[in-house]
Amino acid sequence: MSLIRYQPWGLMRSLHEDIDRLFEQRLGLDETSASVANWTPPVDIREEENRFLLHADIPGVKPEDIEVTMENGVLTISGSREETRGDEENGYRRVERIAGRFFRRFTLPDTADAEGITAASTNGVLEVVIPKHERVMPRRISVKVN
Repeated sequence: MSLIRYQPWGLMRSLHEDIDRLFEQRLGLDETSASVANWTPPVDIREEENRFLLHADIPGVKPEDIEVTMENGVLTISGSREETRGDEENGYRRVERIAGRFFRRFTLPDTADAEGITAASTNGVLEVVIPKHERVMPRRISVKVN
């Protein structure tokens, strides 16, 4: 008797891919225009007093394969992760990690300082620091007594 593992998320992903292919065929889209990304990294965004902080989970992606750009108030994070072959010869019986291109875009508020953006990748987490303009920082104005 063999056991079969039930994995609903794999079935959902497969259904999603099948639906995407169906719409691509109906709309007459070819492979090149169909999709920009193979996977979407999860992202956390936090606003602090003097900056915005963005963390993207991109394990297995080399820093040189990541591109961070800023244009017209839109921050774009893109790159690619190499495919791991899932053949029996290398000892793999199952491959679940998605490989290929990823792509995320974020519209930044007017308070963001595009010139001061920095990015660093540590342990599979990309950290993008977006400072705020000095002029939009709240400041306290003292009231004088006459």
